[in-house]
Amino acid sequence: MSMYKSKECVAMLLAGGQGSRLYTLTEKTAKPAVLFGGKYRIIDFPLSNCVNSGIDTVGVLTQYQPLVLNEYIGNGQPWDLDRSVGGVMVLPPYQGNKSADWYKGTANAIYQNLNFLDRYDPKYVLILSGDHIYKMDYSAMLDFHKEKEADCTIAVLDVPLEEASRFGIMNTKDNGEIFEFEEKPKHPKSTNASMGIYIFTYEKLRKYLVDDEANPNSENDFGKNIIPSMLSGGEKLYAYPFEGYWKDVGTISSLWEANMDLLGNPPKFDIHDKSWRFFSRTPAQPAQYIGKGAVLSSSLITEGCEIYGTVENSVIFSGVRIAPGAVVRDSVIMRDVDIAEGAVVEYSIIDSSVSIGKNAKVGAPKESADGIAVIGGGLEIPENMTIDSGLMVNQSKLEELLSAKEEN
Repeated sequence: MSMYKSKECVAMLLAGGQGSRLYTLTEKTAKPAVLFGGKYRIIDFPLSNCVNSGIDTVGVLTQYQPLVLNEYIGNGQPWDLDRSVGGVMVLPPYQGNKSADWYKGTANAIYQNLNFLDRYDPKYVLILSGDHIYKMDYSAMLDFHKEKEADCTIAVLDVPLEEASRFGIMNTKDNGEIFEFEEKPKHPKSTNASMGIYIFTYEKLRKYLVDDEANPNSENDFGKNIIPSMLSGGEKLYAYPFEGYWKDVGTISSLWEANMDLLGNPPKFDIHDKSWRFFSRTPAQPAQYIGKGAVLSSSLITEGCEIYGTVENSVIFSGVRIAPGAVVRDSVIMRDVDIAEGAVVEYSIIDSSVSIGKNAKVGAPKESADGIAVIGGGLEIPENMTIDSGLMVNQSKLEELLSAKEEN
């Protein structure tokens, strides 16, 4: 008998994403640890959803650049997950009896942590991704899973037909039972897109994970291997229809859009809903200060900021200083950024601890820009320098731009 208290449902949160399409923002940080929405990191959303859904045991599977994520999650206290039994536990790849293996795929990541799951002898396992922004009551999905007596339930979002080929598509009977799964089909037969949120009856999941690991030809992936195996094995799989805001923030443009979706009245995604709070580990900062002559409109301004210039349609994180005469428009400005007098930042994402010099220009007006300008963390943009729209600037790119400027 386990020394651990049995849990009805344990969540496993896949947070190992490299996030290469976020370029410089993930050079030193795993994608789920990327800052979002003025006060949060992306991983705060699935973690908060777990707590709000009554799920108090969460394994967080880390891999790429885990340092920031491990430090951030800590003992789980900000999300009320510092429990004596259960709570949150960070699960990196480790050396077992045979060898130390990176997680080879989503299914292998869970397989490597069967010992963690066995501790709690759960009846159900909820599998989540750590890089989506959304609000979801997992307990309602679990009720659906029980009602259908399903072996696996997959949350699906109805997407436009022209976008369906980007997703795993679930083809279902009228009662929601899945009879076919197609991974990114060229000619989709339905618009039920998998959200990468699964509930499994643990007994069945365990069997299929063990069988999958024994198959040398498997890619050890839920979408490519486990789900098709369960379908061909005659198991009961159901699609759970989700209605509401959901965004995969795996690209620069989708990350920018999701931040902008927090603005407006009403916003597309409401983080001010008191009945469903999102929790985070935030630095203690003094109250924001809005100076005389500052001009603000349709923006989120976090604590610790000093604003003397103009801010329009932007998300400003803690500790940012925007000097008199500086303009920030249609942008996401992360922590501890200093924007000097006369500088203009438009349609850009500025990573933490960046300094933008006097009269420098970053990006271009959204209507005429070639894309979102991105400035990597810790960089110093000299005064009077221009960073064109669409440029992704890290240290080596900045040095290249500076030497080209000197040559001219």
